[in-house]
Amino acid sequence: MQHNRKLILLVLGLFTTSLAFGQSEALKAVVNNLAFYKQKNDIAYLARAKKSADSLIVTKSDSSDLTKNMYRLIVYSSILNTDTLNKLGQPENFADVSAALYEKLSAKQKAFNFQAELDYAKRCLANAYIRKGFAAATANDFVKAADAFGKARLYAPTFKPVSAYMAFANNKQGNLQEAAKNFSNLINTDSTKIEYFQTASSIYKSMGDTAKALQVLKRARKILPADKQLLQDEANIYNNKRDYKSLEPLLGQLIDNNPNNADIAFIAANCYDNLNQHDKAESLYLRAIELNGSAYEPVFNLGLLYLKSSAQKDNDEKNITNAILWLEKANEMSPRDKNCLALLQLAYKKTGNQSQLDRVTNKLLQVTN
Repeated sequence: MQHNRKLILLVLGLFTTSLAFGQSEALKAVVNNLAFYKQKNDIAYLARAKKSADSLIVTKSDSSDLTKNMYRLIVYSSILNTDTLNKLGQPENFADVSAALYEKLSAKQKAFNFQAELDYAKRCLANAYIRKGFAAATANDFVKAADAFGKARLYAPTFKPVSAYMAFANNKQGNLQEAAKNFSNLINTDSTKIEYFQTASSIYKSMGDTAKALQVLKRARKILPADKQLLQDEANIYNNKRDYKSLEPLLGQLIDNNPNNADIAFIAANCYDNLNQHDKAESLYLRAIELNGSAYEPVFNLGLLYLKSSAQKDNDEKNITNAILWLEKANEMSPRDKNCLALLQLAYKKTGNQSQLDRVTNKLLQVTN
C-alpha cells in the first residue's frame, strides 16, 4: 500500500500527498497509464486511465468508496486540464460530471485525508470552466459565458480575473447590476488595475448611479493619485451634474494635465463662470477659442459673460462692446441660434443703436417664424 502511495506521487508530480490505494489490477492499470502519460505525453494513456478508473465502480459499495472514486477524480481532472481540444471526445457535460464527482467526494467525512488531491481537482475544474467561458464569449453567447465563469469562481474564489471575466460577460448581455457587483468584488480588494475602476465607474454611470460612480473614482484616485484619466472622469461627472463647487478643486491639476485641450479649457471656463469668477472664466474662454476657433460654445459663452458683467455696472461701455463683438461672432457661426439673437437684441437695446436693434429683431422674427 505504501508503495502505491509513492508511485502515484512520483509519476504525476502533482500532489504534496498521495493516495493510499489498495493492491488490485484495476488500480495498477490506472497508475501505470498515468505514468505512461507522464513519460510519453500521449493523451491516449489518459483515455486508458479513465477506462480503468471507471471500471473500478461496479457495485453500490464501489460508488461510495472514497479511495476508488478519488482515482476517478484525478483522472477526470487530468483530462480536463490536459485535453483542452477534447481530442478524446468527452461529452459536453464532462466538466459538470467531474464537478459533481468533486462535490460528492469533498463532502465525505474523511475527505481531509485527500486535501492535496482535491485542491488539484479544483484547479483543473477552474481552468476548464474558464476555457468554456472564453469559448462561449468568442461565440457571443454571453449568458453561457457568465454561467461558466461563475462556476470557475466557485473553484478559484481568490483568482481575481474570474470576476473581471464575469463582469465582461454580464456587461455584454446588458446585465449591468450583476456586472457592477462583479467589479465591486475586484475594486474592494487592493487591486490597482485602472481598467477595473474605469469600467466599474462607466457601468454605474450607465445605470444612472453617479454617486456610486464617484465613490469608485475617488477610491481609485486615492490608490492612483497621478492618473490623468481618473481625474478627468471625476471632473466630467461633476461637470455633467453642474456641481461646480466640487469641480473647482480639480481644475488646476486638470488644466496642467491638458494644457492644449480646448474642451478642458472650456469646461474650466464654464465652471468659473458659474461660480462668478469672471476674470478666470474670461481668460479660459479666450484660451479655448485660441485652441479651437471653430467651437461655438466658448464664443457664445464669452459674449454672454461680457453681457452679464455689463449688467453689474451702469454705463459699462467696455463690457457691452465686448459682448456685442463676441455675440456677433457667435451669430456668424450659428445664424439661426435664437438665444444668441435674443442676447444681441438685449445688447443693442442697452446701447441705443436702433438700426442694429431693428436688424437683429428682424432676423429673430425670421428664425422664430
